[in-house]
Amino acid sequence: MTKPVLRERILAARRAVPAQVRRAEATALQTHLCAVLRSGDTVCGYVPVGSEPGSLALLDALDAAGVRVLLPVARAGQPMRWGAYAPGRLVAAPFGLREPAPPWQEPEAIGAASVVLVPALAVDRRGVRLGRGAGFYDRALPLADPAARLIAVVRDDEVLDELPVEPHDVPMTHALTPGRGIVALVGRE
Repeated sequence: MTKPVLRERILAARRAVPAQVRRAEATALQTHLCAVLRSGDTVCGYVPVGSEPGSLALLDALDAAGVRVLLPVARAGQPMRWGAYAPGRLVAAPFGLREPAPPWQEPEAIGAASVVLVPALAVDRRGVRLGRGAGFYDRALPLADPAARLIAVVRDDEVLDELPVEPHDVPMTHALTPGRGIVALVGRE
């Protein structure tokens, strides 16, 4: 199955998930992640859009625990930069996103993170991630610390046996799902 067909199917399935289930899954993701992060850690996160797994409450909980949270700043034709998250201070951004207001940090700021939460439509057991196809994360992830956990955030049924892979795809080290928590992917830690 091609990436565009997979994207369409997964997005349609996500849209069909009732809001109450999405909220419960977001709470479970928050519980799993907060159990492994500590004050002083740096995490690159994201603000979920539409039916993406996660929540602002997760980012707020990390911030309240003393975790430094950096969020992506994406602009067409430019490398992704990063902004420090502050609860209640996000602004509207291109692509229907929300992001921190300036000042922003350079693309290399991702290198300070011990965990990079990566939005994904699916991930396979080898770490191949299916994103939305814009390539922002494919270009940003090579700048991450080689020891950082690269965690695809997905629903339980979005961890698949195999996805199509391309040479530019950066493998994930882990998946974070509501039901299974943080799962090491094959060939990883």
